[in-house]
Amino acid sequence: MTDISPSAVPGPLALRFGAVVRHLREEQGWSQEEFAEYADLNRGYIGEIERGGSMPSLGTVGKLALALGLRPSLLISRFEHLSVE
Repeated sequence: MTDISPSAVPGPLALRFGAVVRHLREEQGWSQEEFAEYADLNRGYIGEIERGGSMPSLGTVGKLALALGLRPSLLISRFEHLSVE
């Protein structure tokens, strides 16, 4: 039997946030590697966020938003909109 800790399982909020980030990145036509460079983050971490395996800090949300040309509040707003649908 495999012991999986609750923190190792993506939660619904992380999954939805990751879906928003992936959608916005793909709208730009960027690979994860390009996006990571623009956001000054590791490509592996971008993938982890997009898969819902990690919920980024506010500082990281700021970096993601800046790279996408958005205010952090607008990135959060897109996530909130998806969350209520």
